[in-house]
Amino acid sequence: MPTIVPFETLAELPVNLANKFAGNNKAVFHRKTDPKSEYTPIYWDQVIEDIHSLAAYMLSEGIEHGDRVGILSENRYEWAVVDLAIQMIGGINVSLYTTLPAGQCEYILQDSEAKMFFVSTGIQLKKAVEVYDNCEHLKTIIAFDKPKNKKHAEKEFVLLFEDVLNEGAKQAEKYKDEIRKRVQAVSVEDISTLIYTSGTTGRPKGAMLTHQNIVSNVKAATQHIYWDDKDRLLSFLPLCHSFERTAGYYAIISCGAEIYYAESVDTVSKNMPEVRPTVMISVPRLFEKIYNLIVKSVEEGSDTKKKIFNWAVDTGRKYSSGKRGLVSIQKKIADKLVFDKLKERTGGQVRIFVSGGAALPPEIDDFFKAAGLTILQGYGLTETSPVMAANRVGEEVTGVVGAVIPGVTVGIKDLDSGKIIAQISGEDYPTELSSEPGEILCKGPNVMKGYWRNEEATKEMINEDGWLHTGDVGRFVKGNLKITDRIKHMIVNAGGKNIYPGPIEDMFKTSKWIDQMVVVGEAQNFMAGLIVPDFEILAKYAKDNGLEYKDNEVLISHPEVNELFKKEIRAFSKDLASHEKIRDFRLLPDEFTVETGEITPTMKVKRRVIAEKYADQITDIYKNDKD
Repeated sequence: MPTIVPFETLAELPVNLANKFAGNNKAVFHRKTDPKSEYTPIYWDQVIEDIHSLAAYMLSEGIEHGDRVGILSENRYEWAVVDLAIQMIGGINVSLYTTLPAGQCEYILQDSEAKMFFVSTGIQLKKAVEVYDNCEHLKTIIAFDKPKNKKHAEKEFVLLFEDVLNEGAKQAEKYKDEIRKRVQAVSVEDISTLIYTSGTTGRPKGAMLTHQNIVSNVKAATQHIYWDDKDRLLSFLPLCHSFERTAGYYAIISCGAEIYYAESVDTVSKNMPEVRPTVMISVPRLFEKIYNLIVKSVEEGSDTKKKIFNWAVDTGRKYSSGKRGLVSIQKKIADKLVFDKLKERTGGQVRIFVSGGAALPPEIDDFFKAAGLTILQGYGLTETSPVMAANRVGEEVTGVVGAVIPGVTVGIKDLDSGKIIAQISGEDYPTELSSEPGEILCKGPNVMKGYWRNEEATKEMINEDGWLHTGDVGRFVKGNLKITDRIKHMIVNAGGKNIYPGPIEDMFKTSKWIDQMVVVGEAQNFMAGLIVPDFEILAKYAKDNGLEYKDNEVLISHPEVNELFKKEIRAFSKDLASHEKIRDFRLLPDEFTVETGEITPTMKVKRRVIAEKYADQITDIYKNDKD
């Protein structure tokens, strides 16, 4: 369904939606005030009043067109109010992951020169207070929740959101005309948000997404993936990520659909039956967890239960492949015996799952199809706002990320010659075009303006012809895009977080105990390390502590040695974001060398070689991580 109101900028979106639904008691957001309460709706009349109040307050505090405003918060109603107020007055939203340590928050606030900083809980307020003095442009910190730690609340630069909203409400009439002018003054080329992504140098880069970038992607997504004003979405992926921001927020409200905020990431399974969502935006980890729970339950059951389950899955696969007749009757029985229970766990109303952020394992995709639950896998980057391609309802194909969306062009560049060997635009369908693998390129209105104050990085990412280089390798398969590999050494964990191992490895190698280290964790729930100790230092430790050994293998097997490295890993991980922390490791007896093939002559790590050579160790690390 097309968007329900016309808009060219995100500044216009809340205004036009509020005008459309004025006095209609149309809910847009739903929240829980405490875990025991039921979800309560928030109607457009209330939403626009809160947005105007906050916008008035920000204007009274001197926030100008183009000024940066930070948000450090979980998904909640206040996040949306702050964001929409920022958009209406022409500001720039700088959102941060709540898992970031104080030091990384400080860097982003300094780099963006944020003037105002909204935070959620006492934990996030503590970070903000810690870095305040080092952020010269930051004037005010505004906390959504009243902190339990009174010393933080007593800081003269810390205000409560409720007080700010009340103060803004008193000034709303005064700034009414100014707000209207600000909305009209916002251009499609203006920056809407800075989304900081981890860089290979360890310094995050701020992707500049304009109003045109995001709005074009929203409109394309709503054409490609159907949702309407009857839909309900359970929001739990971080809103500071472009995937949730575009698909699970702007696209949803632009179609008149409603958003329910999960209490937390950990309560999604509890909230789904409460909300009974019709649409879910997720990363593969959610589907993997559901699948693993079901498989575990079956494995623990009787032989009869196993046979019924396997028969039901086989029947579901036949049905999803198009077989009918007797299979239709068998599918109804399979639903009643097996699949209806699965659907109940999701609330029983889901018609579309949209998966992104990481690759969806084909076996998981096939299982959900067999159950009659549609997962639309898509692909994109923060820098492409983010969607480039996605499967469409009724046309979904396992193992591909779907068709190119309207308005966007995807090209495949030969890795050897550098020439573009194939390209497809969203308007080229129907097409059966297939190609050889190459680097995936993207061109279109969704491509970012560049990296904030980083022209060098921008030029590396976007060439003179406007093609954005994704660093991913893929090919076209009968008009669908298929991801086959990565050029860059980025790790995407099970939650869809992008992690660059280089800076982490470099940090750990400053330890006197560590000679070489390779971070692993692709599609896993946590990061781990393969570590080659500094055996000269370790030998001295062994001698001083009376540890006998005949070779390196025996040396690293000593419990005392493993405990030593546990403490070292724990100490170094304190400065990393939660998704970057090294949770486990294996010590290796032999160093990586050119001769043995793990590194190049220029001392670059061959990650694929190491992953293959030490596959058993890596498997052992994650063998019990099924929850």
